[in-house]
Amino acid sequence: MFETAFALSLTQFARSLSFPERLQHRPARNAALEPWRLRNTGLDAMFYDVKSLTAEETFYISDSLASEGLIMIVPPSGGPMLTLCDSVAEYKLRGGRDVHALAVAGIGGSAIGAAAFARNVADAIGEPVAAVVSGYGLGDIINETIGGSFFFGWLGHMRNDLEVIDDVVGRPHLGAYEDRHKLALKAHPSALDTDTVETLLADPTLSFHMLAGHSRGNRVLSEALYAIREEEPTRLRAMANGLRIVTFGGRITMPPDCRDVIDVIGELDWFGEINSRPQIDSDIRVPLAGHSTNTDFAGALQVTKILKDIIARSLPAVAQQAEAAMPAPVITDAPAIAERTSPPAEAAVEAESPKPEGFVEPEAVAEAEMEPREAEVPMAQQPAPIAAKPDEADEVIAAEAPSSVAAAGDGEQISAAPRKAVAEQQTAAEVEAPAIEPAAAPVTAAAPQRHPARKTNGASHKAPKPKGPTRR
Repeated sequence: MFETAFALSLTQFARSLSFPERLQHRPARNAALEPWRLRNTGLDAMFYDVKSLTAEETFYISDSLASEGLIMIVPPSGGPMLTLCDSVAEYKLRGGRDVHALAVAGIGGSAIGAAAFARNVADAIGEPVAAVVSGYGLGDIINETIGGSFFFGWLGHMRNDLEVIDDVVGRPHLGAYEDRHKLALKAHPSALDTDTVETLLADPTLSFHMLAGHSRGNRVLSEALYAIREEEPTRLRAMANGLRIVTFGGRITMPPDCRDVIDVIGELDWFGEINSRPQIDSDIRVPLAGHSTNTDFAGALQVTKILKDIIARSLPAVAQQAEAAMPAPVITDAPAIAERTSPPAEAAVEAESPKPEGFVEPEAVAEAEMEPREAEVPMAQQPAPIAAKPDEADEVIAAEAPSSVAAAGDGEQISAAPRKAVAEQQTAAEVEAPAIEPAAAPVTAAAPQRHPARKTNGASHKAPKPKGPTRR
């Protein structure tokens, strides 16, 4: 309670300091409206969480309390100070393209109430929020006199017709005031705050995914969306796909294209009930809550907590959509990799097909040459070496090997000529040597069978010739 009183008193004190300056411009209008503006500031302090604003922010916006159409960029608590923008062009220059939420307050329509409501929304989503000030002018005084303040749902449309009084008398050119000349082309007149919201939403360079309104701010959002539907229906359909609208303290009709609309109202909110459409059901009814959003008072609508709960309930659906859009896990590709590394089915069938007698697979011969003979044949079964007349290769080895071996040291390699001769001698010995059938072993279906080489007619059984000198 003390924080609310401090914020209100600081705002009123700062407002009084700038009053002489305002009297220099349109003195009659400002002198007539100043008491009503101070009263509406006190109403906003009761119905909005003004303690969420810092002292610097309340002092900063005190001079623009009733500026209808003023745009503010309100960051979350603990961030930088809020920013005031006099026009839509200035709003874009000051970072409006990075803002994706819009909040419009009601009741008194002062800047302090709009900033406080936007601060609650910003704390819920963790992003800066744009706020449009509804303001209070001569047309609002007449509208309030005929009961428009209590029946803004039924008699509030008269406020749009009475806005002409402020245009004739004169007022600050804020927001989308430059587009007021389009009123003659519209089927129904509109207020400056509604025109500003419509201009922001219809701008293709700006994007909004959430709209939040309270009390009379719900009607401002509804009128702006219906105006876009009449002028640019394709823009509304494109924007409504990812748009969520949350209304507090009053149920009002939105365009059919906007399907994600959540109406929040308190069980004790009699003021919101008399200004709501009876054919619309409430989506969320807060127990023991009234029309105020100031948490210093009992029975207040906790805007930040309610919005966080709404966002949290929508997270599972968003997570399922993200999982559906994600590619298949890598584990599912493991069988395909295993199939590529396994031998093809045609190779297994070819291995099982019978081969003609005496056929030798090239791979089997190469593999047999690679395997050592000593490992396949036991030492006891090897035949004794048979002396044979050395051929020309043996004579070359016998003549050159001693000299080359003697010339090579412990760490040097043997020359290329003896090494070539030794290789030719080993190859001739292995070709002339008879193929010895290895021991029986189980043969798999995929592995090719080994067949002994056929003996040529007239070939004598020769043992492998002794090899050359041992290499060091």
